Amino acid sequence: MSAVTGNQRSQTTAAISTGYDSHQAGRGWRIGLWIAQIILFLAYGASGLMNSFMPADRLIAMGMSHAGVLPYWALRFLGISELAGALGIILPAMTRIKPILTPMAALGFTTIQLLAIGFHIARGEFAFMAPINLVLLALSLFVMWGRTQKVIIPDRW
Repeated sequence: MSAVTGNQRSQTTAAISTGYDSHQAGRGWRIGLWIAQIILFLAYGASGLMNSFMPADRLIAMGMSHAGVLPYWALRFLGISELAGALGIILPAMTRIKPILTPMAALGFTTIQLLAIGFHIARGEFAFMAPINLVLLALSLFVMWGRTQKVIIPDRW
């Protein structure tokens, strides 16, 4: 029969109550998740800025065919949603204030990519857009899974 010290018991209780055990995931997982989050932040931040502020004809000239099909309000809504998600994929995890918002942002990006895949299939553009859509979808799913199952960031308070 092994004796459990008070310190071991408190660490186990803390891990169970927060759902986070700092030893459960290696450094590689943490680095991989942060890299994925930064890539998503950059991709969706850039797209969000363009969809929010650039004129539709300039977006079309850049090869963003959705700008010619979506109504003005939908294009701007998409841009604002992408900007909000870009902030949500980084800031809650970095500040440890409401870190549950990070996997929720990844869920939002997953939704955007699933809708984008359907949009590009309907327009016959999937062969051209598939690599981008599938990479962003995979990164979003990886962050969503990783931040809810593998490396859960504990709340600051």
